[in-house]
Amino acid sequence: MKYKTIETDRKDFIATIWLNRPEKHNAFDNLMIEELTYAFTGLSKTDDLRVVILRGKGKSFCAGADLNYMKDIAKYGYKENFEDGKRLATLFKTVYFCPHPTIAVVHGAAFGGANGLLSACDIVIAEQDTTFAFSEVKIGISPATIGPYVLKRIGEFGGKELMMTGKRFKGKEAEKFGLVNKAVSYDEIERVLQDYIKQFMTSAPKAAEATKAMISTLVNDQMTITDAMDYTADIIARLRAADEGQEGMAAFLEKRKPNWVK
Repeated sequence: MKYKTIETDRKDFIATIWLNRPEKHNAFDNLMIEELTYAFTGLSKTDDLRVVILRGKGKSFCAGADLNYMKDIAKYGYKENFEDGKRLATLFKTVYFCPHPTIAVVHGAAFGGANGLLSACDIVIAEQDTTFAFSEVKIGISPATIGPYVLKRIGEFGGKELMMTGKRFKGKEAEKFGLVNKAVSYDEIERVLQDYIKQFMTSAPKAAEATKAMISTLVNDQMTITDAMDYTADIIARLRAADEGQEGMAAFLEKRKPNWVK
C-alpha cells in the first residue's frame, strides 16, 4: 500500500513506521489514523518480525490533532464524534496489541493524542528536550481515548496531575512519571535505541511475544493468584516443549548462543 501520511521500512527483522507530515509536525488527521491502523494491523500479522519502531519525521514526534481535523470535529454531532472517537481508540488498541515488541522514539513535541500512541508502545525513548502535554483540557475536552494506555504507564494520581492540569513538561519529568522509559540527550537517542534492539534480538522471538501477551492478560483480566496458576503453568509447559524452548535449554547446557541470536 502506498501511504500519504506515514512511511514504513524494514531492515531484516526490524520494521519502522514513520509519521510523515513534517510540515504539520506530524499532527494526525483521519487519513493518518486510518493508515497507522492499517500499517500496525499488517505488521501484527507478519510472523518474522522481532521489533516494530514508531517515530516521527521532521522537528516533532507528533503535535496531536491537525487543525483542519479539529475544525471538522467542531462541526460534528454526538454520533459523528462517537464514531470518530472509536476510530482513534481502535488505533491505540491496535498498537497496544501488536504482538511484536514495540518501541516509540519521541522528540520535539508530543501533545494530546501523541501520548496515546507512545503509551500504547512497550518501550518509549524520548529526547530530554521533548515537550509533552495532555492539552485536551485546555480546549474544553478530555484525553479520553488515550486514557487507558496513559494510566497504565503513570497511574491514577500521575494521570490526575498531568491530564487535569494540561501543563507542559519535558522529557526528564516524563521519565519521572513513567510516561517514558528513558529520556536522554539528542546524541544518545540512537545508541539507546540500538541497545534496546540488541536486547530484543537476543531474546527468543516467540517467547518474547508470549511474555508480552501474558503480561497483557494478567494485567487486563485482573486474574487472581489462584486463577493465574493454571494459565501461567500452561504457558511454561507449551514454551518448554516448543522448538525455541528446546533450543534455548540445549544452548544453555552446551554453553553456546541459541540460533535466534542475531
